[in-house]
Amino acid sequence: MSKCMRTTVRLPENLLRRAKRKAAAEGRTLTALIAEGLTIVLGEARESTGQKRVQLPVSAATGGTLPGVDLDDSAALEDIMERE
Repeated sequence: MSKCMRTTVRLPENLLRRAKRKAAAEGRTLTALIAEGLTIVLGEARESTGQKRVQLPVSAATGGTLPGVDLDDSAALEDIMERE
């Protein structure tokens, strides 16, 4: 079990009220709710649950748009797409 430390945190009243309500509705302490939130924000939840960050593939295509294609002209783009 990890060592716990006591600290003071200043929160806006409305946020604190909402957090207390949520913790009570879930049957847990405000401390547990805050600890879970910090864990998520710090990215540790992903590591502790075994989830890994997904590496999305990146296209190796080069060259950009075809000659004569103006990405700022939506009507011309529609015409090109209808031809194909």
